[in-house]
Amino acid sequence: MSFRFAEPSAFAWLWLVPLMIAMFIAFEAGSRRRLARSLGPRVAPFLTASVSPGRRRFKLLLRCLAAVFFVLALARPQMGQSEQKVKSEGIELVIAFDVSTSMLAEDIRPSRLELAKVEVMRLLEMLSGDKVGLVAFAGSAVAVSPLTNDKSALRMFIDGLSTISVETQGTDLRKALREARGAFERGGVDPAEDVRVTRAVLLVSDGEDHEPGAMEEARQMAGDGIRVFSLLVGTEHGAPIPIRDDRGYIQGYKKDRGQKEIVTRTKGTVLRELAEAGKGGFFQASFGGKEMRMIKDDLDKLEKAEFDSQLQMNYDERYQGFLLAGFLLALAELLLGERKGDGRLWRGRFEVKES
Repeated sequence: MSFRFAEPSAFAWLWLVPLMIAMFIAFEAGSRRRLARSLGPRVAPFLTASVSPGRRRFKLLLRCLAAVFFVLALARPQMGQSEQKVKSEGIELVIAFDVSTSMLAEDIRPSRLELAKVEVMRLLEMLSGDKVGLVAFAGSAVAVSPLTNDKSALRMFIDGLSTISVETQGTDLRKALREARGAFERGGVDPAEDVRVTRAVLLVSDGEDHEPGAMEEARQMAGDGIRVFSLLVGTEHGAPIPIRDDRGYIQGYKKDRGQKEIVTRTKGTVLRELAEAGKGGFFQASFGGKEMRMIKDDLDKLEKAEFDSQLQMNYDERYQGFLLAGFLLALAELLLGERKGDGRLWRGRFEVKES
């Protein structure tokens, strides 16, 4: 049977014990000096004669012991252990995130890119047990995060996405899908294992595809068992692409070679056809998380695989006894008085024992 403390850092609070002792000594010495200055060295001892120094020291001991037991309880002593097999089941999902300059358009507030970040993070909160990877793409594609269960790291990566996350501007959905396939091969479950893994890709984009080949890639991925879902971000009426300075102020709008403002409009047809070819689903983003819940429902319908199976050690908590002991010691200290048991009374100029 083993014994351990789950929170050993709590022992740092033991510095309170020498502090209480030091404060007690300083208070006692200071009180004696003040009484002696105020009343004189002959009168002051008579006023403190009924106070028991032994009881005061004993109360200090009780306070110190109570503090020690409270710290021990805070350190969470644990004894005994049992083994529990923990399984992690889910699917492998790669989120391909469009970071082209058209995603800076503000036809939806605060921008297409920022709305997409909020909604994808909302989806992450709904996922449990699934391995998720992240790919950023524009004219080229790059893996930002491998497949992982670490949702906090994924949120950090998503929050840092910008139009400079990839070197080449433009929009190439085919490269995004190919990079997503590569993420599965690099970080997914080994195909040699006797495990059937359901894989899916979520394309987050405004649908402005300027390169061919994406539809063929989606069909091929569907044939290999990889579902392709798409999330459209933006509106059909579109908006110009703002150019901002280092402080975030708009300096103008992106223009074409003829110095005419470029208005970027979403093209849901492309993403819808990709989702159909990839045997997935098509959704259009909006505030509120409705579409994220629908995507989560569709993902839940896919067959889940067991990723990890490991033994977890469970310990029995034993802090209750230390907490109770500390409470009882603190209560005893409060109830214990400081006066001597045989106090004395003054009657005129004569000192007599109290009857």
